[in-house]
Amino acid sequence: MYKIAVVEDDNTIRSELHLVLANHGYEVCDIVDFTNVVNQLKEIKPHIVLLDINLPGEDGLKICMKLRAFSDVPVIFVTSRDTDIDELQSLMMGGDDFITKPYNISILLTRIAVLLKRVYKDENQLVLEHKGITLNIETGRLIKDGLEAELTKSEMRILAYLFRHVGKIVPRADLIDHLWDNEMFVDDNTLSVNITRIRNKLEGIGVYHLIETKHRRGYYIDKD
Repeated sequence: MYKIAVVEDDNTIRSELHLVLANHGYEVCDIVDFTNVVNQLKEIKPHIVLLDINLPGEDGLKICMKLRAFSDVPVIFVTSRDTDIDELQSLMMGGDDFITKPYNISILLTRIAVLLKRVYKDENQLVLEHKGITLNIETGRLIKDGLEAELTKSEMRILAYLFRHVGKIVPRADLIDHLWDNEMFVDDNTLSVNITRIRNKLEGIGVYHLIETKHRRGYYIDKD
């Protein structure tokens, strides 16, 4: 289930959004304390943020700019500010879309669905491939040139996450958070053990040095 954070100070609009989104199968997290929105979003880890511009304290533009310092989460500005300059500033600060109030709820829902599909298009793939290596999510098997290795559930989730972020350094904390979100207990030491096991299983099917360790930064799988 996709999680949507609603950052809106108008109680009526926020309640309407919450009801509509929940009725369409989304998990909705309302921000009602506007003293430190960025930290709250960091804790919530939403799949998408609906963000007003005119807010108590920091405005939505500053919040989006700070959010972009550590997250690529999609942001749709939903605001009464309706000039071209407002839309341009929203996009320049890292927003992905811009919708003015009063909005058409069907259009808003469509924009949300399209953005989620584009950003998370690989999330539901059951087979991932890279460098001739096939990872079957459904069976938890690694395959390379006819050789196979079986992964545990935690090993499969870790490797799938790395496969979906090829070419990017994945911080250890991100992997731990990802596994926690999937209700699987993994601490820092457990993560190291699982990475070692994954590497051993990769070597067992003839794949060496696929997962690189970036000192104090995380893990990396090269694109090429």
